[in-house]
Amino acid sequence: MLLRSDSHSKPSALVWLYNNKLSAFAVGILIYLLLTLAVLNWYPDDVEQMTWVDREVFNHKIISQYQLSDNISQQQVLQRLGSPDITAALQADNQLYQVLYYRTHRNTPDGITTADECTALLFKNRRLIAIGAPAVQQYQTLVSTTD
Repeated sequence: MLLRSDSHSKPSALVWLYNNKLSAFAVGILIYLLLTLAVLNWYPDDVEQMTWVDREVFNHKIISQYQLSDNISQQQVLQRLGSPDITAALQADNQLYQVLYYRTHRNTPDGITTADECTALLFKNRRLIAIGAPAVQQYQTLVSTTD
């Protein structure tokens, strides 16, 4: 059944949509996609509200995007990833070294986060200088040479 508008007026949008159901469906899908993109772009992930599984995946995804050449500050990392699971720091030769561990996988489902379940980020004077195993190795070398 086709709806017709009054012969003296222009067809309304509702009449057009009713007569063109496929077009109406496409318009609905387009609106849905635009709203979804708006939510994803304007509402950042809140790590404090994530489950531990989601947070591990999130941490891994963000850390894997970090490049040492990007000159990333410790504050930028803390704002994006939140508080680290484990931290350590030392001062050597008037330089501040901090290693932040963020859990990125689970080895043993015991409810305890250990360093081997984390990815390490090493900062020198609050600038990222190493990621992962190299961060741990550099920090351990620093600790052993300052003792």
